[in-house]
Amino acid sequence: MPKKSATSAAHTEASVRLSPRGVARLQARHPWVYRSDITEEKDVPPGAVVRVLDSRGKFLGTALYSSSSQIAIRMISRGSVGDLPALVAERIRAAIAYREELVRNTDAYRIVFSEADFLPGLIVDRYNDVLTLQILTQAMDAAPVREAVLQTLRCEEELKPAGIVERVDARIRELEQLPPLSSRLLWGEKSSTVINMNGGNMNGGMTGGEGSNAVRFYYDGLEGQKTGAFLDQRENYAAAAEYAHGEALDAFCYQGGFALHLATKCASVTGVDSSRPALEMAEKNAALNGRELEWIEGNAFDLLREYAAANRRYDTIVLDPPAFAKTKRDLEKALGGYKELNLRALKMLRPGGILVTCCCSFHVGAPDFLGVVADAARDAHKSLRLVENRGAAKDHPILLNVPETSYLQCLILIVSD
Repeated sequence: MPKKSATSAAHTEASVRLSPRGVARLQARHPWVYRSDITEEKDVPPGAVVRVLDSRGKFLGTALYSSSSQIAIRMISRGSVGDLPALVAERIRAAIAYREELVRNTDAYRIVFSEADFLPGLIVDRYNDVLTLQILTQAMDAAPVREAVLQTLRCEEELKPAGIVERVDARIRELEQLPPLSSRLLWGEKSSTVINMNGGNMNGGMTGGEGSNAVRFYYDGLEGQKTGAFLDQRENYAAAAEYAHGEALDAFCYQGGFALHLATKCASVTGVDSSRPALEMAEKNAALNGRELEWIEGNAFDLLREYAAANRRYDTIVLDPPAFAKTKRDLEKALGGYKELNLRALKMLRPGGILVTCCCSFHVGAPDFLGVVADAARDAHKSLRLVENRGAAKDHPILLNVPETSYLQCLILIVSD
């Protein structure tokens, strides 16, 4: 039997006891327990691997501990864990194998999706030959775990990265009481590349080859939002393009994800975003694909209000705003925002037009979002047929007992007067 390191052995001796409510969460297969449901913890170091016990001392499994987060523990196993770095490496390989079966026609997709891949606090994305990772918890930030992540990604034959970039969320590191870092190139020589999405001739998701039908994007691992692109919408981009026609408007277009896919089917496409750097990149992406689109810098809410008042008409409109409800307290205001946005768009759509409307606010449930769009249709005196009710791409798996992994909604609707 392999000998445990002193650090690993010491950490696995630490334990926490839970309240009945905390135990019930674990029995329901949710991996999180909040600090308010920990009844006993003694000298547990930050980022420790801890044994989880009920009030009577019954062993429930092994978790990663945070000394600062309100999510005090995140379950990593229902059994014992002797070597966390080895377990992390094994699960990264399993996550890669999972995508090999499901991801097609792209060389840009999520490899590891935190709890949904049983690796809480770790996100890894592939952008052709550049990989990006985000470390979101104390335990995943430990040097031995970091080394295991990096070594596994470097050595996987399916990936063959030319560079691995760490994307840093300064706010999360502050909340986790981790030392400040800047986004950086961790390994290799390359942090930027060109990615291909939704190319019908590409040989599966694990290849980096360019498909003749693919929509291409520049990618810079050290720039942009989140990990640099919205991979969760990748399959929705292609779905929207199947129905799109005529004159199209893409509100909140960012770097052109929906807009450039719509351009393969539409006579004209206008993209709107408040970020000039995003639009500059969208223009470069359009040139990369040999497309000419109109890009407008401005507030999408204001522009939709002006266009609706001016009786501007479109055949296809995409609404992909940022999250309006980042906490439960924001819910009522968010629902009002989503309704107003959809109402304005519906007033601008011709009969037979296509509305693609998205919500990435976890706190806005599917019934709420459908209800808001239905209310907007009623107020706009329109009828809507739901063609597709979609979520995130398959490389962003959903755990049925972890509702937080299901956060993205994408409705494709046909509009009638």
